[in-house]
Amino acid sequence: MFNHKIATIGSHSALQILKGAKDEGFSTIVICIKNREKLYKLFDVADEIIIINDYKEFPKIQNKLKKEKAIIIPHASFIAYLGLKTIEKLKIPYYGNKKILHWESDRNKEKKWLAKSKLNLPKIFTKAEKIDRLVIVKLHGADGGKGYFLAKDKDDFIKKTKSQPKQNYFIQEYIIGVPIYIHYFYSPITNQVEIMGFDKRYETNVDSLGRINSYDQLDLPKKMIDPSYVVIGNFPMVVRESLLPKILEMGQNVVKASQKIAPPGLFGPFCLETILTSESKFYTFEISARIVAGTNPYINGSPYTWIKYNEPMSTGRRIARDIKQAIEQNKLEKILY
Repeated sequence: MFNHKIATIGSHSALQILKGAKDEGFSTIVICIKNREKLYKLFDVADEIIIINDYKEFPKIQNKLKKEKAIIIPHASFIAYLGLKTIEKLKIPYYGNKKILHWESDRNKEKKWLAKSKLNLPKIFTKAEKIDRLVIVKLHGADGGKGYFLAKDKDDFIKKTKSQPKQNYFIQEYIIGVPIYIHYFYSPITNQVEIMGFDKRYETNVDSLGRINSYDQLDLPKKMIDPSYVVIGNFPMVVRESLLPKILEMGQNVVKASQKIAPPGLFGPFCLETILTSESKFYTFEISARIVAGTNPYINGSPYTWIKYNEPMSTGRRIARDIKQAIEQNKLEKILY
């Protein structure tokens, strides 16, 4: 057992993070909204459960967490619930580079980062008047696909945003192909980018609409056939082996670019959200600079981590091992901010 403990907020990928930490010999802490603690008691992955009434109370428990020598592991819910300003002010050890979150949460900065990484990107439209093809319209930040919609031209965009509150929309070319969410891990301790696995998302209601033929859709109320892209689950995926060298290169380029735009750069888990076309060309439309829920199908490891480690290795456990190796090599300053 180590003096340091692993802590996270009870949501998103907390079960995986906490189990992985215990597998690597750490004591664990989960911070929960009241009534959510039942889940973590059921699975017995948390040695301590801290209950709060609202996530706004999180800064108030910092002193307790510091006394416990807790290391906070961020995930999408952690970032969405607390917000960047609160995270920046945290005084407890945080696994990851907080500066990189600004490049992830602002889609315009994100585009610059991905372009510097020499990745293929969908065309971006700065004005609705310039839309000349099918586009997907997104909001800034990580919110599981909520609020996304398709538009085919300027008139369609105006019609679909007319009844919505004024927002800073991000208008992106819609690429036809297979969605592939690529899970990576980069460690400054080993200086190696690893491929952890792949997934495909299950989104409502866009995936269920595909089960209704176009003739029947014509008879449905408009609110039922307007597609939404809220993520409700993830499917594991294994890709063609011939694609792996390109996939590895993409991850390595992202890390190298991050080291220039936000030193010391991106480390830990991250995900490139891509579309693979029929010409076997990858288009990257987003990056998640943290653990993603698509790693949850691999709590016992993926085919790729099994080949590399020859033991169960989830992304959550890989985080804990990175911290363990940093402790053993007296290099915690390389991974905690």
